This record gives sequence, C-alpha cells and structure tokens, in this order.
Amino acid sequence: MVDLKKIICIAVIILTTGPSHAQKKANEQVSFRDTALLAGNRTSKVCIKNLVVTGTKRTRIYVVYREIHFKPGDSLLITDLYRELEQARFQVYNTTLFNEVQFELVAIDADQVNIHVQVMERWYLYPVPQFQLVARNFNEWYKTFNASLSRVNYGVKLVHYNLSGRRDQLRVYLINGYTRNISFSYNNPYSNATLNQGFFVGAGYSQNREMQYKTDSSNMILLFKKDNFTRNRLYTNAGYVIRKGLFRRHTIALNYIHEKVDDSIIHVKYNPNYFNDPVSSKDIFDITYTQQYANVNNISYPLTGKITSFSIQKRGLGLTGGLNMLTLEASYNKYFGMGKNWYSSISLNGQIKLPFEQAYINQRGLGYGENYLRGLEFYVIDGVVTALVKSTLKKKIIAFNIPFPFLPKIIKKIPFTIYAKTYADMGYAYNKKTFYSQLNNRFLYSGGFGLDILTLYDINLRLEYSFNQLSENGLFLHNQSGF
Repeated sequence: MVDLKKIICIAVIILTTGPSHAQKKANEQVSFRDTALLAGNRTSKVCIKNLVVTGTKRTRIYVVYREIHFKPGDSLLITDLYRELEQARFQVYNTTLFNEVQFELVAIDADQVNIHVQVMERWYLYPVPQFQLVARNFNEWYKTFNASLSRVNYGVKLVHYNLSGRRDQLRVYLINGYTRNISFSYNNPYSNATLNQGFFVGAGYSQNREMQYKTDSSNMILLFKKDNFTRNRLYTNAGYVIRKGLFRRHTIALNYIHEKVDDSIIHVKYNPNYFNDPVSSKDIFDITYTQQYANVNNISYPLTGKITSFSIQKRGLGLTGGLNMLTLEASYNKYFGMGKNWYSSISLNGQIKLPFEQAYINQRGLGYGENYLRGLEFYVIDGVVTALVKSTLKKKIIAFNIPFPFLPKIIKKIPFTIYAKTYADMGYAYNKKTFYSQLNNRFLYSGGFGLDILTLYDINLRLEYSFNQLSENGLFLHNQSGF
C-alpha cells in the first residue's frame, strides 16, 4: 500500500529546498514561498487560485497568458510544480519580448496556491544606423576581400518588435553603398481573437554592383562586376501561420521575385545555366509549407529541448524546365542538459531538390546561412541533395552581471555567460557531374573548439578554431543577435 503521508513529506521537502544546485545555477527565475503550508495536503495536487502578471507596459497582457499552459482553476501535481513553472517561464521568455521573466509560487493553504509572473520588457524600437559587410560572413570579408571598407553598405534600419503590443514586428530598411536595398516587412503572430493564427507580408527592391554567377571547381564563388548595377531584384511575399498549441507551428508562404541580371551573365563565357534558360530576366513564383516543433529553454540559444521542422517548396508554375523545382527539407535538433553545467547537442539536416537538373540559382547547398560545416566557411558546396550533421559538447565556465545604471527602467544590468565548447561536423552534397567541384559527392568533415559569449538581447559571439579535411585550420568569428 502506498504511504501517502510519506509521499507528501517528500514533495514538501522538494518544494522547500527548491531545485538542485545545478538547476539553480541554470535558472534562478523560479521561486517558492510558504510551501510548508502544503504539508497538510492529502491529494498531492494543488489548485491555482490566482495567476497574476505584472510588469507589462506596452505588451498586451493576454499575450503573456497565451504562452502559459495553465490557468486559474487548474490543478497541478505538487511534485511537478517546479517543472511546470519552469516550462511556462521558458515559453514566456521565448516570445523575445522580455529581458527578464520571473515566476513565484505562493502557497495559500494546503490545497491552493497563487502564481505571480513578473516581467521586464525589452526596448522595442530601434532606428539603427547600418554598416553591413558585403560578404557571406565576416570571415570571407576579412580574408577573401582583405577587410575592404569599399565592400560595405550603409543606411538605416527601423525596427519595432512590438508595434501594437501583440508581438507584431515592423521592419523598414533603407540601405545604400555597395548595394542598394529598400524593403519593409510586417509580421503579426496573434492576428485573431483566440491568438492561434497570424500572418506576414513584405516587399522590397534591391540592386547589386556585383553578383555571384558561378562556383568554380575549388568551391569558391565567382563574382561578376561592372561599374553599374549587375542585378536588379523586386520581390514581395505573404504568409499565413497557424499555432494552436504551444510548440507546433504551421506556415504557408507565397513568394514572388522578378530578377534581372546583366546580359553577359548568361553568355557561354560566364554561366548559361544561371536561369536554365537563355534569358536575362525571370519571374519566380514560390509556394512553401513548413511545419515546426520547438520546445526549448531558450529559442535563441537552446541548452535543453528539441526543435524539428519539415518543409516542402514548389518553385515555378510548371513541372519541368526553367526554374521549376520541388524541394523537400527536414531537420532535427536535440539539446541535452548533462548536469554540472555540461550540455551537448546534435543537429541533423537533409534536403533534396527535384529534378536533379537544376538552374544554378537553385543549386545552393552547403555554405549558406547556418547550413555550413564549421571549418569550411570559405567554401560553398552546391548540390541538389545535401546532408549535414553537427555535434557540440559545451560547458558553462562563468556567468556574471555588469551594473548598468544609465537606463534603470529598461536595463538594470548587462549579463554575460561564457561557454567553452568542442564540436565535430559531417556533411555531404551531391550534384550532377556537369556541375560538381572538389568537395561535391564526397564525405566532408571538420571539427574544433571555441567559446560562446552570450549577453543582453540574446547576442551571441562565437569564437571558433576549426580544422577541416583539407588540412586547413584557422580562427573563425560568428555573431548572432536577437534584435
């Protein structure tokens, strides 16, 4: 027979002492008060009497409630209270609307508790001067282009991350310099009364003085350049999002691009396969469906949890020829907390494009965005079938705060957390023999070690010393920002 009294005593001890020392260090934003009152509980469950959110100024309070999976009147197991509050705090923080999110549970008596949620909003409006490098990444700009200041863009970026208080984002870009870009986008994730549907729209016009027209046999990008602009692009997009639960999201997106390139690009001297047609301009239509599952402690820098996604894209209105393409892509990312500030992760990504005979602008494989092997940043490996595996082992080595007294209502302190890590990556990119280079159709691998430096607004500076299968090594710098 189960000893109910013994179970309750154990539960009270757990609540009174709180999480383990390792858990406290990982998350100090969940607390408990007066838990000794629960000692008389005879059901091992407590009822939430009140759930109160404070600290919101611009944010609509129902946006916070939408991310919390329990409500007043719900009953929770005593032994699950810390986990339930921690999960709710993660979800509220992952809206990226707040610098701090704190949950406090207060026991009223043996059967009832109040939950108080305290948030500190971020600064949402950013009219930011822009100074952008014209390169795929900092490493390419520094090494390949000798850190040339002529290869920069300048202008202004106006972003509001919470325009109406419903987590809706408005972005306006006015960029000049080596390239030109005028664009806007608006994203409203909570556009209906039940907060489970959203939409986004955007449009823009860009001009480039030089453009990527081909990848050579050594996996380096070849650039076409003239005194005037060599590529002009007009685009518009729109999408519809469904998110009925907390973790799963369905997105349908439509995209239209009109792209015109210099007539020389499609000449046999450069790349007649650029559009897969003997024309210098194209109207490109895309329709994409994406399903994503995300349940992690921090969407910008996950340490625990899981993210998976699947997408299918149809490009072009026909079935064959020109730019017509069907793309299937899937990814799986798992993050493990190993205790004592140790963490590990595994990331898998695969993509296939049909048919295999594709125009050059449809062949982008590894080496673009975040889809690269660490240590092969200087290379691009085009392909119609790609696979990528990334594994990382890291340890938090230090965390500290620097007081910031200048804007106490917005930022009281600037946090810093530093992780030491080691990693190993593997990849493969298949392309038809007509197009492949030295790194196509072969097993790719790399590895290394480094530091991740995290600070305010999810800014992540990554310093990585990597090695690859070409017997090359070097220091690489990456950065990611939450604004």
